[in-house]
Amino acid sequence: MSNILEINNLVVKFKTDDGEVEAVRNVSLNLKKGETLAIVGESGCGKSVLCKSIIKILPQNAYIEGGEVILRGEDLTKVSQKYMNSIRGKDISMIFQDPMTALNPTISIGKQILEAILIHNKINKQEAKKRAIELINLVGIDNPEKRFKQYPHHFSGGMRQRIVIAIALACNPSVLIADEPTTALDVTIQAQIIDLMKDLQKKIGVSIIFITHDLGVVAEIADRVAVMYAGKIVEIGTVEDIFYNSKHPYTWGLMSSLPTLESENEFLYNIPGEPPNLINPPKGDAFAIRNQNALKIDYFEEPPMFKISDTHSASTWLLYKDTLKIKTKGESVIINE
Repeated sequence: MSNILEINNLVVKFKTDDGEVEAVRNVSLNLKKGETLAIVGESGCGKSVLCKSIIKILPQNAYIEGGEVILRGEDLTKVSQKYMNSIRGKDISMIFQDPMTALNPTISIGKQILEAILIHNKINKQEAKKRAIELINLVGIDNPEKRFKQYPHHFSGGMRQRIVIAIALACNPSVLIADEPTTALDVTIQAQIIDLMKDLQKKIGVSIIFITHDLGVVAEIADRVAVMYAGKIVEIGTVEDIFYNSKHPYTWGLMSSLPTLESENEFLYNIPGEPPNLINPPKGDAFAIRNQNALKIDYFEEPPMFKISDTHSASTWLLYKDTLKIKTKGESVIINE
């Protein structure tokens, strides 16, 4: 499958009173046509900042310092905000976490869908209304003609999220970014929204970036998984690679914290410590201070991304197998102690 979106060495920083926060640090990813890529990690690891950088909706104190975001051969980091306005909604759409704040409570849902359609399409209102009603029906809401005239408060949380999805799909985007779209919903509704997104992807072939901290959701919807920690991608692979053959200690910690029906212990495992302060990121592996399997080199030399297979890579010195010693800054360092 060909890549529809490529991210190369992306660096995003935030200006604060205490200094610059390196929120996204040299991230490289690709999204293939028709696939779902899940980005997982703890809160604050940079998942949402990464995806907001793609469509350039960062807050005023944030900026892209370097790297590329390539959509169909064009680097979006170099284009103007005016041009991005023509891209957002048409080529790339985003679903946010809370459907109530994503919808305007004073405007009917029909008008909100119409607005998304009319901004990017040269069609009359009658044709746009027909398309809007089709979208309401597509996302699984009965009586679309009646629902078209209603307001967000007439809908349940799950139905509001379906409307948000309808708006995001209004102009048949190539890429759909879903930023924890099920977090604000109860478990039953979560399952319905996941099933809806899987069904829509089969019908319209949209490529999805799915941001979440819920590994159970990942297992349900993703084709590939990127594990993010301290602003970096530390492991990436297929769902099978990550769930059954993970190599990075951080991924091991995430997997160990996942509850199962077979769990015998009363308490869930939690990764000790906290993520590092990204105003002054660690010199070596950012996870070293929380890693029980840390090597000496982890504290002063950042590991490269080692290729495990054609689909699987991880950034950990535990994968270094060529020799017991490597040269770093003129010193011979034992990496297996």
